Amino acid sequence: MSNGAELPALTEAAGLGLAAATLEREIAWFDAVLQARICLHFRQPCAHADVREIDPPALAGDGSPYAQLVHECRLGFSERIVLVLALLPHLRPALLDTLFVRNKNFDRGFTEFGGWKGRAHGGFLPTCETAAFILAGEDLAQRFSVMRLFDDGHPLRQRGVLRIEHEAPGEPFLSGALGVGAEYLSWFTTGERHKPDFSSSFPAKLITTGLGWQDLVLGPEVLEEIDAITTWIRHADTLLHSWQLHKAIKPGYRALFFGPPGTGKTLTATLIGQATQADVYRIDLSMVVSKYIGETEKNLAQVFDQAQTRRWILFFDEADALFGKRTNTSNSNDRHANQEVSYLLQRVEDFPGTVILATNLKANIDEAFARRFQSMVHFPMPDAEQRLRLWDGMVGHTGRLADDVDLHQLADTHELAGGAIANVVRYAAIHALQAGRSRMQASDLQRGIVKELRKEGRTA
Repeated sequence: MSNGAELPALTEAAGLGLAAATLEREIAWFDAVLQARICLHFRQPCAHADVREIDPPALAGDGSPYAQLVHECRLGFSERIVLVLALLPHLRPALLDTLFVRNKNFDRGFTEFGGWKGRAHGGFLPTCETAAFILAGEDLAQRFSVMRLFDDGHPLRQRGVLRIEHEAPGEPFLSGALGVGAEYLSWFTTGERHKPDFSSSFPAKLITTGLGWQDLVLGPEVLEEIDAITTWIRHADTLLHSWQLHKAIKPGYRALFFGPPGTGKTLTATLIGQATQADVYRIDLSMVVSKYIGETEKNLAQVFDQAQTRRWILFFDEADALFGKRTNTSNSNDRHANQEVSYLLQRVEDFPGTVILATNLKANIDEAFARRFQSMVHFPMPDAEQRLRLWDGMVGHTGRLADDVDLHQLADTHELAGGAIANVVRYAAIHALQAGRSRMQASDLQRGIVKELRKEGRTA
């Protein structure tokens, strides 16, 4: 007799089986289309005069992720061929080996087949040219129709289902490598939505928190500004379309958080994402900024392009490193730096989602950016009452304070931001544990405070 603990595994197995069965039928159909195209291209006997005579599998009632996308985007014959072609290197790479056939007249592959060879992958990797060959052959009118499938405005491109990468500028558009977005590859094969994570090709990291709004200690005027941002994210479509404000207001929202370190800028951005069910990605500036001309823009484009059709919040911490003031151009380096800032300004202004910049010094941000912010939120140092709430929220509930600890006195005496107080608590807990004590004493906390103040060039 089975128990309840087995049900999720059975459900997962059934889901994977459904996804696999759907994709198997789709791959078999694609194979038939490919073989027909090759026969027609080389004037060999073929049961079909046109590849479109081969009907795709019926997906009515199919609940697999692949079938869901086909229904949602109303994908037709051509779109499904292109999508399966992009999936094949991951699902059935050997099926494309037939395209490795060599042209005996020139002792190389056939140009019309497109494709490229990866550094580690031994199989045939498709390009847009490969899709054009399968769908259009030598028919120029159909080739023009296929090219529209790769427009930025096509649903498969807008959603990030299809990726097209061009390595060499100036080469034909259809020579671009054809791939499938990692999120959709994961969804089609496992039923789970993959979220991109930090890598050399994606210089941003998803940030989350286990804290809540009750842990954020800010003044009422700051919370009012934050509430305006969350309201916009939740109701942007209503305001732009139902209220018919789209002619006067551009999509997207840009906010600047400025104030001393440790005052809650990053936590606030994360909580806004939590409240609006939007993923927050912090841009890693060390991976973005490059001394080589064009590399910084390319690195940023990788993030903006993926975020374009998703409800992401892009968070730039220490933003003045990227969005700093432009300088008078006295040499090529100055011109290059100014070009980077101008590029950033354009991408941020055109981005339809939410961008939050954080900096310790507002004055370091280029004025051209400042004029385009919808919100400029100042995170000041907490006052004594707020510091007491911070101390109490971090250690008051733990039962790990010795009797000689007076949180009111600490809050009144020492001007510290929330991040600094967290560092003090960490140091005090470590020191107490090293001393073999189960409670933090006032001396532990005081030593931690001295260490924090020294970081800032201050004394207790």
